[in-house]
Amino acid sequence: MEERWSTEHVLSLAPDAASRKAAGKLSSSAPWSGTGTDGAALWGEYQGSGRTPYRTVIELATPAYQCSCPSRKFPCKHALGLLLLWSGAPEAVPAGEPADWAADWLKSRQERAEKRAAPPADPEAARRRAERRGARVASGAAELRLRLADRVRHGLADQSTAGPWEEVAARMVDAQAPGLATRVRELDALPQERMLEEYAMLHLLATAATRIDELPPELAATVRARVGYTLDTAEVLAGPTVRDRWLVLGSRDASDERLTTRRVWLRGVKTGRHALLLAFGRPGQAPDLALPTGHLLEAELAYHPGARPLRAALGTRYGAPGPGPAGAPAGLTVAEAVAGYGTAVADDPWLDSWPTLLAEVVPVRTPDGWHLTDGHHTVPVRASAVPEAALWRLAAVSTGRPLTVFGEYGHQGFAPVTAWTAEHRPVGLT
Repeated sequence: MEERWSTEHVLSLAPDAASRKAAGKLSSSAPWSGTGTDGAALWGEYQGSGRTPYRTVIELATPAYQCSCPSRKFPCKHALGLLLLWSGAPEAVPAGEPADWAADWLKSRQERAEKRAAPPADPEAARRRAERRGARVASGAAELRLRLADRVRHGLADQSTAGPWEEVAARMVDAQAPGLATRVRELDALPQERMLEEYAMLHLLATAATRIDELPPELAATVRARVGYTLDTAEVLAGPTVRDRWLVLGSRDASDERLTTRRVWLRGVKTGRHALLLAFGRPGQAPDLALPTGHLLEAELAYHPGARPLRAALGTRYGAPGPGPAGAPAGLTVAEAVAGYGTAVADDPWLDSWPTLLAEVVPVRTPDGWHLTDGHHTVPVRASAVPEAALWRLAAVSTGRPLTVFGEYGHQGFAPVTAWTAEHRPVGLT
């Protein structure tokens, strides 16, 4: 029997409150026609105020959405409405074969996935390209070391020879080291008191990039990732996988003029390991990956190699996400969280933050900003990573009482992502 999603699961995918409200109005069967499901996808046509109905198709495994409406929200209200109809009135979405327009979209997704998974046509040519890139990266990293040393030699307070770093960043792009380029661009915006710290960390990374072949395999993989080498999902999934029931701790989107990046954090029920899934969308479109916070997903994950593995690729799923545990997940004291981040940094010196669950903490606003305290120790909230409205929402959820908060803890403070209410209900802080 086909497993239907709960209403709560469907609404958790909505990009905002307005979409959730609109979806409820679109979940009746009257305006829908040609609806159907084959167990892997849903499709249907919604007759709105225009002459032409909107065609909506949803691939359930990812999930992924396609709708002919002009909305820039993903999923749009029509996709959410169709999901609610399928969830609450199964008889209104009968089993069948996809309509031609839906089948075409599903087929194109499948073809793109197969193309990404295909092995390189010429392994020897791929090896030569890798060698050429390695030489370019090493050369670019060596130049960056000289530029950093030159700035320090003249003195950080001497602005006469400073100038913008954009030209150096462009050199790193030419050297096929986009990770170095990104960190270099950030130097222009750094406050004076943090400049020497970042110079030192960037110099360390550039030095490691010139000696990758001499490093232990795990640390070499970390350096490659920091420099900007990427691995295809198929290549990652070809390695070892970890099967577990993964608790979805939270997610957060970040957008710029080029793309939208979604970060989804998981924790294994049996293994206790954290994992970070990344998904990307074109400008104005949310990424395909959507997992409801607080739910459990049984699946296989493959971790990207590194000294402190965290980022993972989502492999085989064993069913749809289901309700999570009744209570809030177990967390750490503030002191334990600080020690945990210290252990992680010992493995990866360039690690800005680490996923952390804090237990029994209260949000407090002081003249110095927001903090989280467990009564014994306090950590500052990294306000630059969290909207002010989200922090007030966290305070409203707490009402002065201790609660469990998930987020990322690092040397600049704690960035909350999810809080669990007194009723043990997860609330996203976006």
